[in-house]
Amino acid sequence: MDNPETKSAEKAAAPRKSRKGATPTVRDVARLAGVAPMSVSRAMNNPDAVSPDILQRVRDAVEQLGYVPNLLAGGLASKKSRMVAAVVPTISGSVFLEMVQALTDALAARGYQLMLGQAGYENSREDALLEAIIGRRPDGVVLTGIMRSEQGRRRLLASGIPVVETWDLTADPIDMLVGFSHEKIGKAVAEYLHRLGRRRIAAISADDERAVRRNRHFAETVLALQPALGQDPAAVPTCIVPAPTSLGSGRAGLRALLARDPGIDAVFCSSDMMAQGVLLEALASGIKVPQQLAVVGLGDQSFSRDLYPPLTTVRIDGTAIGATAAQLLIDRAEGKPVDERIRDVGFVIVERGST
Repeated sequence: MDNPETKSAEKAAAPRKSRKGATPTVRDVARLAGVAPMSVSRAMNNPDAVSPDILQRVRDAVEQLGYVPNLLAGGLASKKSRMVAAVVPTISGSVFLEMVQALTDALAARGYQLMLGQAGYENSREDALLEAIIGRRPDGVVLTGIMRSEQGRRRLLASGIPVVETWDLTADPIDMLVGFSHEKIGKAVAEYLHRLGRRRIAAISADDERAVRRNRHFAETVLALQPALGQDPAAVPTCIVPAPTSLGSGRAGLRALLARDPGIDAVFCSSDMMAQGVLLEALASGIKVPQQLAVVGLGDQSFSRDLYPPLTTVRIDGTAIGATAAQLLIDRAEGKPVDERIRDVGFVIVERGST
């Protein structure tokens, strides 16, 4: 004869069938695993706090039901979203990928996820994007470049969300900053090419704000090193192209420079991709690199050393930028003091065959 108490216990332990299409809940997981809902929460948020047996039963139930925790509800309870938002100008180019990868890895190792937004180079979408990000209350925001919009700056300051600006330097960041000086890069490349004996130095530059500042200091340094050119920046041949730059803009840029001054003997490009285009156009035009034309890029992308000739370029340590930005945000989110709010990672000119 069946025992009524046994039947009652089995009925209580059995999972209830959800409505068709209904999202499984923590209570559904608890019933299937035969544990209390609190044990499910502990198993998912602090696995060391439960026994191996309970942990395995909860994991099996989660897998069987396809349960996904409601992170918004958990975030409201703990006042943490475990989410960090990063804003980059573009995802079509490779120059920011190293930083994004380092951010992703460093945050994931501490239980945070990265949400990526694309603002464009004209900053036309930045304010709207920031409004959407702030409304979701991430635990931190990483910006590529310095925030130029006063509206965006006010909103970020008012939100109280930790912010790390990257890929630039300023004495007055919104909160924290990890970057380098574009002005110093322009100056250093001009000095480098001058030391090599190049005297008819030109540039192909993107039209975004950071590239414009970098190129201005490049031209000013060339003029300072060659007083005979005078003080007119137009004495330094320059081709401005739309950002993001491409291989095609490098080829077109070199053609434009050569039409203006066929005797140029050095070109500084604002990206490695554009420098690759310059190398191709030089080859097509019968110009020997580096004998007749020295070429310098920016970014030290993975393909740069494999070009022919290998590309001299400015190395920016995107891994250091991403990892440092992640650590600053995690420290702030966990209430730890951040003594050094501004970190300058610097840059290095990597000399290869193109110069």
